[in-house]
Amino acid sequence: MSLRHGENEVTALADDLELFRYVFRPGDAQLESPRPFFHPVRTLRGDLVTIYRPHDHVWHKGVALSLPHVGTENFWGGPTFRNGAYVQVHNDGAIRHDGFDAAVAKDDVVRLDERLTWVTESGQTPLTERRRIAATVLPDAGADADADAVWLLAFETTLVNVSGVEIVIGSPTTAGRPDAGYGGLFWRGPRSFTGGTVVTPDDTGGDELMGTRAPWLAFAGRHDEHERSSTLVFCDSPANFSYQSQWFVRSTPFAAVCPAPFFDTEFLFAPRAALTLRYDIAVTDGWLDQAACARLADRAAARDLLPAEE
Repeated sequence: MSLRHGENEVTALADDLELFRYVFRPGDAQLESPRPFFHPVRTLRGDLVTIYRPHDHVWHKGVALSLPHVGTENFWGGPTFRNGAYVQVHNDGAIRHDGFDAAVAKDDVVRLDERLTWVTESGQTPLTERRRIAATVLPDAGADADADAVWLLAFETTLVNVSGVEIVIGSPTTAGRPDAGYGGLFWRGPRSFTGGTVVTPDDTGGDELMGTRAPWLAFAGRHDEHERSSTLVFCDSPANFSYQSQWFVRSTPFAAVCPAPFFDTEFLFAPRAALTLRYDIAVTDGWLDQAACARLADRAAARDLLPAEE
């Protein structure tokens, strides 16, 4: 693993293959709630598994931490759901990159340690954040020939309420819209993944699995041109307050996954309090079945890329 540094992004590579680009200083419009994001994200075969700024929701950016209801502020982008409808108001905030305390590749692991500030459209600062990111290629699975080209992305955020007042964090569902509990670490898949398969420990299907509680959820999709397949396994952490989180997931009209800790219940974020959330994403070539997804989730849990600090 190696890390290539740019002015506004860092790129993680396995040998010469770009696994992901982490854009920490985006040039997006305020309406789209500028925030760091991962795109492109690729499998070890080089197949693209994210999309950037799709025309139907231009504020969807690969993989990104995004929250639509932070008090009255929107750090998701676009309109806000209020009083039974989406309305566009001047509340699209931004997540500002303040600096890296570490951005290194060592012992076959890429590590980023980042400081950020959440700034509202009016210029207020409700939250500060420390973000830890790590990635590595997992060794061959041996008997699991259906999952022998795997890399793992670990993501941890610690948010601190610096506003001086309690902040209510929710979702469009907590504001009254059913099955719209999105908010958290959100993945938007490529167009060709539309109609793909959603896998949980207990079920396999599609949109009907919206709101499921599970320790992990996987999405398998097919690529255009060469018709190869890829599977992503998203893993919730037992340390998260919401474990097992509800999942916001769509197969149609587009592919999207989000472990949603505020899906249908508001979180009361006290002044000066800290909130830590941790997730792992395993990215693999091939179309994995339920048993293979479960084995991959276990492998991800066993490889702790972000150990607790002393």
